[in-house]
Amino acid sequence: MHTFLTKKWLLIVVAVLLVLGGGTYLFFYAKEHKAEFAASSFNIFQKVSRLLPLAPDTKKEIEVVNTLVSALTEKNDQTKVFLVLLQNSDELRPGGGFLGQYAIIKVKNGEVLSSFVEDANLLDQRIVAKITPPYPFFRKMQLKKWKLRDSNFSPDFPTNAEKAEYFYRLAGGREKFDAVIGVNSLTFNRILEITGPIQIAGDSNVYTSADGAQKLEERVEKAYLGEDVPAELKQNRKQIMKRLAAEIIARAFTISNIPRLAEFAQTEMRNKDVMLYFKDPTLQSLVESVHWDGSVTEDWQGDYLMLVDANMGALKTDFYIKRTLDYTVDFTGEKPLSTAVYTYSNTAPYGNWRTSDYHTYLRAYVPKGSKFLERFMINAVITNEDFNKTYFGGFVDVEIGQSDVHTTLKYELPDTITPENYRLLIQKQSGVGTIPVTVHLKTKDKEYTESADLLKDLNFSIQTVDEKK
Repeated sequence: MHTFLTKKWLLIVVAVLLVLGGGTYLFFYAKEHKAEFAASSFNIFQKVSRLLPLAPDTKKEIEVVNTLVSALTEKNDQTKVFLVLLQNSDELRPGGGFLGQYAIIKVKNGEVLSSFVEDANLLDQRIVAKITPPYPFFRKMQLKKWKLRDSNFSPDFPTNAEKAEYFYRLAGGREKFDAVIGVNSLTFNRILEITGPIQIAGDSNVYTSADGAQKLEERVEKAYLGEDVPAELKQNRKQIMKRLAAEIIARAFTISNIPRLAEFAQTEMRNKDVMLYFKDPTLQSLVESVHWDGSVTEDWQGDYLMLVDANMGALKTDFYIKRTLDYTVDFTGEKPLSTAVYTYSNTAPYGNWRTSDYHTYLRAYVPKGSKFLERFMINAVITNEDFNKTYFGGFVDVEIGQSDVHTTLKYELPDTITPENYRLLIQKQSGVGTIPVTVHLKTKDKEYTESADLLKDLNFSIQTVDEKK
């Protein structure tokens, strides 16, 4: 992939790194070691420059980066405040992962003024209002109050950003945020692909790209489980992250790593493991134009599918869950019919403090007006509407070692979906990882098959009618 190497891209990379592993600890490090940080990062762009042919999508992204960085680093004596939502995708939620921590960052004239990080549980303890949770939380987990840690129940990040701020205010928070940033734990593992394995003195763990986030989670959580552990101790248990952050900066910001860092930042936003939401309509429009906002599209005119899981009390089992999607559209009958087969495999070898049988609430977002017909391996399916879509929702269970849960939904598409030059958009759920996808299209004259990996939103276009010459 061609990469445009500018200081602008590195600033975006830094923004991503700032919320890795310990969130704002990277801010603390940069603030306390300004000379070292500058020497090892920003100044390298005065020495290195490469101009490469760029794809149209990349050119558009660069334009957006330039505008965003100019706006966010403008020296206008105005303080900008950012809310960062740190999500654990090993416990998948519709918006990316369980919201375990949040951070508040204040920036003025391009410099960090202050930073604050806190467990979401501590904020939730300050909420006295009783907000009714979404039905699946009550039905499956007997959850009686909805709070910040479970706020990202929508697959649409702008919706989740506003909901997170709502709970922040219920807890007595007074900051007015200029932007909300969502970051999934998968990002931590991927930055370790650049730095290589890391081991911190006094810690026996070696953090690698294969399971760094999981080892870090065990390091800071397993010994602190239980209600009898004081809140202060829980809050300080993550000091190891500050040391990890410093080591990541030292290793990552080298001249040889610049192309990989730029590609890393671009990939994380493309695959929705980093999502941006701005209060400024102009900036928000920019991130929407390159699909970095994590939104559910509402104006797509062709066929559509988005499958969204919500881990319902299955601990951190999503680390072991593998998924494949087989989607068939049949135009050979009187009505267009779709069959979505979402196959789950629970590869966990056994259950422990972080792993169990998998329990999820699955929603399938489909074109508005679709009619549910049949189901298999999914319970209590309901039909509803949201984001100008119809969705079908139900509970799915996958036991440890089970590899053939072919969750199937069959439904009738609206008559507006036709086989003539068929178009399909499959949107990816944030935090879900890579999903192999196969699409089958059946018409009265021919059958078509397309396959791809769902790394980011996929757009299938199948020309079923020859163009007139």
